[in-house]
Amino acid sequence: MQTQFIAGFLSGLALIIAIGAQNSFVLRQAIRREHRLPVALICILSDITLIALGIAGLGALIQTSTTLLAVTRYGGAAFLLAYAAFAARRAWQGEQLTVEENGAMSLASAVATCLGFTFLNPHVYLDTVVLLGSLANQQGESGRWIFGTGAATASLVWFTALAYGASLLAPLFRKQAAWRVLDSFIALVMFGLATSLLLG
Repeated sequence: MQTQFIAGFLSGLALIIAIGAQNSFVLRQAIRREHRLPVALICILSDITLIALGIAGLGALIQTSTTLLAVTRYGGAAFLLAYAAFAARRAWQGEQLTVEENGAMSLASAVATCLGFTFLNPHVYLDTVVLLGSLANQQGESGRWIFGTGAATASLVWFTALAYGASLLAPLFRKQAAWRVLDSFIALVMFGLATSLLLG
């Protein structure tokens, strides 16, 4: 039981920690100290739900539907390209320079954006529903849910640490150059993910 939990935790952590659209957004919100708790909760609860669906068999179903795969692929790529453009514009114009500035993102916008990064990104489904679901189902009838609990715990630990730990970098991001670098990096990550979806 303990071995299966640890295997699930490490597998989940390995997939979640990879820099992607969702993590980049959480990082930005954390540095700005904006809506950290709701953003982290959305990511955690979404992962738990998707992991559970994968263990329950949805992962195998998605792999057999070429239409669903195509819709998530091109829809996700369009969403990522749009956000890449917004981040590139912020980097070029030098907007949002300090964490205390006015014009903060509203809670509704933060929630909508986070939900978009979560559910419009095919990589999220591949990582949680398909891959973690497949790994969990190799653990046997009872072991698969223990594995899933470990993977869900990894999501809880990671997003909590990212949402509240990254705010320690806030003093650095009082400088315009730091925001330009972060937004440039985010734009490149989003563009790279979108390109990999379209070419893959």
